[in-house]
Amino acid sequence: MLQALVFLHLIAATIWTGGHLILALRYLPKALKKKDFGIIEAFEKQYEPIGLPSLLVLAATGIYFATQYAPDFFVLDLGDHHTRHVAIKLGLLLATVLLALHARLVLIPKRALQPLAVHIIAVTVLSVAFVFVGFSARSGGLL
Repeated sequence: MLQALVFLHLIAATIWTGGHLILALRYLPKALKKKDFGIIEAFEKQYEPIGLPSLLVLAATGIYFATQYAPDFFVLDLGDHHTRHVAIKLGLLLATVLLALHARLVLIPKRALQPLAVHIIAVTVLSVAFVFVGFSARSGGLL
């Protein structure tokens, strides 16, 4: 069962990170060049039905993995390999959620393309960081 959850987690990470890379590298430059907020909206309309469930799968499987690999997480022994990686991933998740909420509640209603572009790039960098930290946790530790 653990291998199936790892596979599911990897598929969800591929969807989440890949979607943000496509948004940041393909759609965002077009939107900025044309000053067309609609390009971002059109992408989001297509991506959200698969992107948001992927994020939920990542969070659910990530929490499960944390309970399995770092059951003493709340002791906050950052010298422990798994505890350190779980803490980093939780920080990345918090930053992602805060950026998403700010974008959804403030920037998107205002159709503020330039500030939203900064958020898109930041969430993309965070998503790649998630992959790196996950790789580090599973490969024996780069962090």
